Amino acid sequence: MAAISSQLSSLRSPETLSFSSGKLTSHFSGVIVLSPFTFPVIRTRVSCQSTSSTTPSSLTAKATTNHQKGFLHISDFDKATILNILDRAREVKELLKSGERTYLPFSGKTMAMIFAKPSMRTRVSFETGFYLLGGHAIYLGPNDIQMGKREETRDVARVLSRYNDIIMARVFAHQDILDLAKYATVPIINGLTDYNHPCQIMADALTIIEHVGQLEGTKVVYVGDGNNIVHSWLLLASVIPFHFVCACPKGFEPDQETVEKARQAGVSKIEITNDPKEAVKNADVVYSDVWASMGQKEEAAHRRQVFQGFQVDEELMKLAGKNAYFMHCLPAERGVEVTDGVIEAPNSIVFPQAENRMHAQNAIMLYVLGL
Repeated sequence: MAAISSQLSSLRSPETLSFSSGKLTSHFSGVIVLSPFTFPVIRTRVSCQSTSSTTPSSLTAKATTNHQKGFLHISDFDKATILNILDRAREVKELLKSGERTYLPFSGKTMAMIFAKPSMRTRVSFETGFYLLGGHAIYLGPNDIQMGKREETRDVARVLSRYNDIIMARVFAHQDILDLAKYATVPIINGLTDYNHPCQIMADALTIIEHVGQLEGTKVVYVGDGNNIVHSWLLLASVIPFHFVCACPKGFEPDQETVEKARQAGVSKIEITNDPKEAVKNADVVYSDVWASMGQKEEAAHRRQVFQGFQVDEELMKLAGKNAYFMHCLPAERGVEVTDGVIEAPNSIVFPQAENRMHAQNAIMLYVLGL
C-alpha cells in the first residue's frame, strides 16, 4: 500500500498544456517537459503459429519486453512477476473496497476492448475496473470491426494503437491475439482465446490465495473438458509449484504439447486422468467449466452423453473432503456440469472468484502499462 499511497499524494496536481514549434509543452508542478509528436516504434515482434489445437511456439521462450507487449500467456512471466501482480491485485482491491476513489493511475488513458466473442464478465470487469482507476474503455463488439473479415488484424492493431494506450481482445483463434501483439505498439491483454484464458486463471489464483491462504502446494482438481481453462492452469503450473489434476473423458484431454511443457518445467505435479472420483481426493479446490464452450454448442447433446460421470455433484464434493472449495469460471449450466446445490453450498467461492476478475485484471493492466 505504500507505493499506492505515494502515488495518491501526487495526484490532482495542476497541469497545463501548450503547443509551439511542433512540440507539446506540459507545465506540471513547475516542471516543463517538451514532447515531440512521434509515434512509438513497433517493439519486438512475437512470432508464433498456432490454432486452438496446437501450442503457440512463443511459449518456448520468455519475451524480453513482456510488460510492453502485454499479457498473452501466464508462462511468459517468471514466478516473482506473477506473485507481484497478484500482490498488487490484493492492494488495489483493498483500496477500492475501502471506498478510496482518488487513486487514478489510468487517468487520461483509453482502452479499446475487442469482442469477437461476447461476454458479460469480461466486458463489465475490464470496463468497470479501468473506469474506477480513472480510465475510459471503448467497447467494440463482434459487428463493429469484424476483425479478419472486414479489416485485417494487423491493420486493426496499428490503427487502434494510435488511438489507445492499451488493447484488450476476446477472440476465437489464438493466432488473432498473437497477430494483434505482433503489430500493435501498445500492450495487448488476452481476454480469452480458444487456446487459453490467462486473466481468468490470475483471478482464480487470487481467489485461492484469499481462501486457502496460498497457491503454492495446493491441490487443484479440474473436472470436465480439457479446454482453454485447463491450458492456462497448466501454464501457471509451469511457473508456480502446486498439484494440478485434470479429470476428463477419453478423447477430451488438454493439448498434449502443453501438458508436456508443463511437466518438463519440473515445477508442479501434473496429472491427467479419466477418473474424477479418484482425482478429487484430498483436493483443496474442485474446479468445473461448461462441457460445450461458445462455438461448440452443436456438440452439446453429444458431449452430455460422453461426460456422464463428470458432473460435480454433492457426492463428488464429499470425496474431495469437507475443506475443499468449489470454483467455476462461469457461466454455469446448473444441472449439467455442476448441480445447483454445489454452486450454492457454503464452500462455493464462485462469486468471489467472479469479482476477482476485475481486481486481477486491474493489476495486470497496471503492470503492462508500467504504473
